[in-house]
Amino acid sequence: MQNLFEFNNVVAVLLAYFIGSIPSAIWVSKWFFGIDVRDYGSNNAGATNTFRVIGKVAGFIVLFFDILKGWISVKLLTTLIFYDPNSLEFINMQLIVGITAVLGHVFPIYEKFQGGKGVATLMGIILAINFSAAIGCVIIFLVIFLFFNYVSLGAIVAAIFFPIITIFILRVESLSLIYFSIFISILVILTHKPNIFRLLNKDENKMKINLKKSKNN
Repeated sequence: MQNLFEFNNVVAVLLAYFIGSIPSAIWVSKWFFGIDVRDYGSNNAGATNTFRVIGKVAGFIVLFFDILKGWISVKLLTTLIFYDPNSLEFINMQLIVGITAVLGHVFPIYEKFQGGKGVATLMGIILAINFSAAIGCVIIFLVIFLFFNYVSLGAIVAAIFFPIITIFILRVESLSLIYFSIFISILVILTHKPNIFRLLNKDENKMKINLKKSKNN
């Protein structure tokens, strides 16, 4: 039985990486628009650059699938693991497969390990593991984005508040979840270093999403 546990754990982690590696932005841009989104805009293979380069329909499709990758990795793959859902081992494996999915997004095997920043996939993971914290982060992101029109700033501020919400508002007692929230906060900040420098130099591109149809349509 122990060998079966270990085998299923390995399978879940490997599947999480391969699912996370699915480059939604790259495949959508290549298959449906004949371009590589990495050749335009910020050169990033993510939903934000897809919004900016191709448009809101493609952007929302990429955003949906990037979030779904993280959610599936945690919710579906952990069904392969025969742990008590309330046990520390189960929580730890959720975090491991989730982080592996993010690493797959950032370093996708299908695209020479050149992927996106993983924020949307991270959101899918947080939605699956800690729904209340995820909603809090989404609200913070939207407030910052709507006020300042910087996606990167919204992501950074939401990431900073993630451990604060986890520890001080939700009062989560699991050290694994606390360490995870801190790790994610640091990871998002590190992957947004170029954006931070551009924000400080006032060179970061703003983005506005107009969901209203044009009067000429």
